[in-house]
Amino acid sequence: MSAYFSDKTFRFLQALARNNEREWFHVHKADYETHVREPFQRLLTDLQPDLAGVSLHYRADPKTVGGSLFRIHRDTRFSRNKAPYKSWQGARLFHERFRETPAPSWYIHLQPGNCFVAAGIWRPESPALRQLRQFIVDNPASWEKAAHAPAFRRRYRLGEEDMLVRPPRGFPADFPFIEDLRRRNFIALRDIPDSVVTGTRLRQVLARDLQATAPFMDYLCAALDLEF
Repeated sequence: MSAYFSDKTFRFLQALARNNEREWFHVHKADYETHVREPFQRLLTDLQPDLAGVSLHYRADPKTVGGSLFRIHRDTRFSRNKAPYKSWQGARLFHERFRETPAPSWYIHLQPGNCFVAAGIWRPESPALRQLRQFIVDNPASWEKAAHAPAFRRRYRLGEEDMLVRPPRGFPADFPFIEDLRRRNFIALRDIPDSVVTGTRLRQVLARDLQATAPFMDYLCAALDLEF
């Protein structure tokens, strides 16, 4: 098996971070396509059978536009940071219904020194967030198995960004997972060393992550009335 990414992938992203300008990117666009976008598209294609073995309702779509890959261009309309490009490449393995309703996804992040794989839902709107919290309160034993099983927590951490200072009102203070109700994001993630990303077993590593996080994703889908 051959590797998807190489040291040239990381060198390009590092150079982009230093030269985040449209003129520089246009000159080096062929390097982006050769060392970042095209190998990521091959990875997404090769992950399709692994993903289908976990859920038939999720997609790893290698299309250049409208597929799993996020655009390298930043949306600067409402940001003080006007740098036109991201210094990383990301892709999501999305639910077939994600355009019509909030849905969890898998996410693969490619960035020098900060590569990771994640599963879950990021910043759902208030109705979906309330639905998730209520489902956890109504199904705590299943939540414990999905999110707090010892083997799962040894490999993955739950994201703690943007948590509420205090638990939301209306839930019992003695609920065993009251701290989880403070979450605005329900994400499990694991860092991946750069050496693994540029190695020949990246697909196998990610396939294992899909399998290992499937119960967590299944729980979130059930909470949001989605098929898994």
